Amino acid sequence: MKSSLYPAQELRRRALAWAVKLRVNPRVIRVQEMRRKWGSCSSAGTVTLAADLVAQDERFQDYVIVHELLHLRYTSHGRMFKALMSAHVPGWRRWEVARRGNTD
Repeated sequence: MKSSLYPAQELRRRALAWAVKLRVNPRVIRVQEMRRKWGSCSSAGTVTLAADLVAQDERFQDYVIVHELLHLRYTSHGRMFKALMSAHVPGWRRWEVARRGNTD
């Protein structure tokens, strides 16, 4: 059953749950308007998720959330990053195409 939280709060809650599962500690998780990306991760530990992500399929949301949270541990998209993406979000490569569709 879905939480009664506002959609942005629910997205943030899901990101926090994933952070625990991935054993990462984001300094801040923000949900805000983003024109060109679904999410970002700063070197200071701030994970930002696009507000319109709430309207997307939950599996795509998980892909974006896990992708950004893993950047807290791995800055590049190297072998370990991809292995962890595959372990936590099976079939994530199909979402990669959809994610890139939100860019210019």
